Amino acid sequence: MADSMAGNTTKQADPASAPSAGELVSRVAEQMSTLIRDELRLAQAELTTKGKKAGLGAGFFGQALLFGWLGVATLVAAAVLGLANAVPAWLAAVIVGVILLMLAGMGALMGKRQVSAVGSPLPREAVAGVRRDFDTLKESAKR
Repeated sequence: MADSMAGNTTKQADPASAPSAGELVSRVAEQMSTLIRDELRLAQAELTTKGKKAGLGAGFFGQALLFGWLGVATLVAAAVLGLANAVPAWLAAVIVGVILLMLAGMGALMGKRQVSAVGSPLPREAVAGVRRDFDTLKESAKR
């Protein structure tokens, strides 16, 4: 009868079944390792995204450089043709040169916008996550 009454009472924690300090330290180390790996993956993903945007912006700057160079070369050719003949052929070269320079300006603006959108290369979300994790660990250690 005493056994049946013991089954009805709430179970109390058995000190023998509680994890040892070594087991607890092992669990914390394992969880910290997993946490750090996850934060590194987040940082890598963030840097990959920023790298792609920076690469796209650099491509637009390259396009602007190419069209700017072609525009200057065409304007030089237009000046040569204009001085050589003073016929409508130079006017066509001026129009093409102006169009190329306009394309260079548009490429430069688009490149600037892409590079500005990248911001700091520092993976802010990952850094903030690590800071939160360490703050939580500090608070837990104080208790």
